[in-house]
Amino acid sequence: MANTFPIPVHLDEPVRAYFGAELATAITSNHSYVIGFGFDGTACFRKGTRYGPDGLRAVSEDIESYSPYLDLDLEDFEFFDLGNLQLGESTDVESQWRHASDDFAKIFGAIDLAAEGVKVMTLGGEHSISYAPIVKYLEQYPDLVLVHLDAHADLRDGFTGYHYSHASIIRRALDHFGPGHELIQYGIRSGTREEYQYMREHKTVRTSRKDFLDSIAAIPADRPIYLTLDLDYFDPSFLPGTGTPEPGGEDFHSFVSLTKLLRDRNLVGCDVVELSPQIDPTGNSDVFAAKIVRELMLVLEDSRK
Repeated sequence: MANTFPIPVHLDEPVRAYFGAELATAITSNHSYVIGFGFDGTACFRKGTRYGPDGLRAVSEDIESYSPYLDLDLEDFEFFDLGNLQLGESTDVESQWRHASDDFAKIFGAIDLAAEGVKVMTLGGEHSISYAPIVKYLEQYPDLVLVHLDAHADLRDGFTGYHYSHASIIRRALDHFGPGHELIQYGIRSGTREEYQYMREHKTVRTSRKDFLDSIAAIPADRPIYLTLDLDYFDPSFLPGTGTPEPGGEDFHSFVSLTKLLRDRNLVGCDVVELSPQIDPTGNSDVFAAKIVRELMLVLEDSRK
């Protein structure tokens, strides 16, 4: 029998629900949920990712729900949109981040995600927003594999005065790692000497597409995986609408190769961050991001089988 959990906080209604999903009034077992966390307070270069969740939602119903890559259709699955976390009344950046992060914890804190079959996709927002969902998943899954796709290592111990900076998200996640957790990073092409030393010493980084995909293929089918995806993972020639673009990134088809592997594994949750719609006036980046979210939602749902 499905269990139902009330939503204990107020969420902002999205500009439109992602792909026509029903707006959720509660959390129910064996369903997937989209939630937006539009925050860019610690962004150090170009801001605007606070508009990311609704930017990709706005174009979602203007693209096909069917994925020819996975031969799956969103119309065949029932998933829900929770809307957007609020930042609170304070004008202080850290207070805003903590308010929304605490509300995320209140929404899902009482839910055993594994036992209830609840999966969460968080839409950013800058990469610091991933802290709340990643910590929840690390607490729930002692053998979780955290897959980090990004142009940047994000291993700094704070940046520009913020302990929970967008440049520190993986370092902060490691604060919560247990002996059974594992980190796999790919796409990294920018970072400090110290960050690269850490990745090499701990063997977290994969430096070729083959090595990365082989690492995913080697994960046992039942081992839980959480994917945190910074959209600057993709080359800015494909997706310019992001705050910290780095040349030398991946393309859409390399991501499709990943999703084909993930559908035969146990993807339990994910986040997609760093879309900044106003940076790309063509709107192409919004469509690109919406399709990435489509593929991931299909994998989340299909991996239930």
